Amino acid sequence: MGVRKNILITGASAGLGEQMARDFAARGRNLALCARRLDRLQALRDELLAAHPGITVAVRELDVTDHPRVFEVFEAFRADLGRLDRVVVNAGGGKGRPIGTGGFDTNLHSARTNFVAALAQCEAAVQIFRDQRHGHLVMISSMSAMRGLPRGMTTYAAAKAGVAALAEGVRADLLGTPVKVTTVFPGYIVSEANPAARPKPLMVSTERGVRAMVRAIERERAQAQVPAWPWAPLGFMMRHAPLRAVARFS
Repeated sequence: MGVRKNILITGASAGLGEQMARDFAARGRNLALCARRLDRLQALRDELLAAHPGITVAVRELDVTDHPRVFEVFEAFRADLGRLDRVVVNAGGGKGRPIGTGGFDTNLHSARTNFVAALAQCEAAVQIFRDQRHGHLVMISSMSAMRGLPRGMTTYAAAKAGVAALAEGVRADLLGTPVKVTTVFPGYIVSEANPAARPKPLMVSTERGVRAMVRAIERERAQAQVPAWPWAPLGFMMRHAPLRAVARFS
């Protein structure tokens, strides 16, 4: 397969998804952008078309926890662009509460948003790719998926680990076919979508972090920790270090 010309990105109205749209537009790609905030998507579409008048940008409102709507929107985008070459399953959120402290509703919402909704997006995308007999599924996980994490990160980390396992299972199912699957594990990247997150060591700007994500996506490898330095070696450490050390680092 040559250049992935038509790219669908969920959660594109802010944060990493919005910046990915800018980076892919700068590469001359056509975009299908969806999120809950249609006004933000329309403003982004206008910005991208002004900067890159040769591309096509389609936008649609979508709450990814509305599962039937996910399938409808993905098919509508396919009709808009003629085909979908790449789908980036990016929509999600990081809110959570320590387990057993009365925050079940918050944690349930996190699990539904970060895993169950990702499953719906994955199903819709791969259904299209199987029919087209080509495509590239990109699942945005997190470095949090490397280990179980404490406090408010517990459910989020578990959901993102589920996303990574889901992607690996789909990859195994599609080995030897023209459909490729990439799992991206972002490290600490500043994101408008999570403005309350406290600053962390090793945190990089949205622009720098997303540049690394887009480079990794374009390579179409099975997995990528981004930015590669220091997150590739830190990923090894997180998987093998004593749990007490991992909990302290998180």
